[in-house]
Amino acid sequence: MQRKLMAWGAVLAMLAVGVGAFGAHLLKPVISEEYMKVYETGVQYHLVHALGVILIALAVGQWGESTRLRWAGRLLIAGTILFSGSLYVLSISGIKVLGAITPIGGVCFIAGWLCLAVEAFSRSKVTS
Repeated sequence: MQRKLMAWGAVLAMLAVGVGAFGAHLLKPVISEEYMKVYETGVQYHLVHALGVILIALAVGQWGESTRLRWAGRLLIAGTILFSGSLYVLSISGIKVLGAITPIGGVCFIAGWLCLAVEAFSRSKVTS
């Protein structure tokens, strides 16, 4: 589980950098300033949540595997695809109905972070 989450986090981070560079260098002259901001929001959330998946992988290494950590990782990955992906497609295509998918990704993000928080709070304090 730890290796898979670390790999997913690294791949998502790599893609965030690539998608960000694509937007900055190829899309900026082509799409409106409004849509460029939408695209940049997608990249920002994409990168932050890629790092979140890596953080969860590190937590698995520290605490061991658990259902909550597994779901935390899955939800951040799904949230990245739904939230950032819908913003990318919306900003490039202009199809506004795709904006309806974005909140579903946001809910996945919130649920994923909640799973991590519940797991952290459920852990016993280790004394030295």
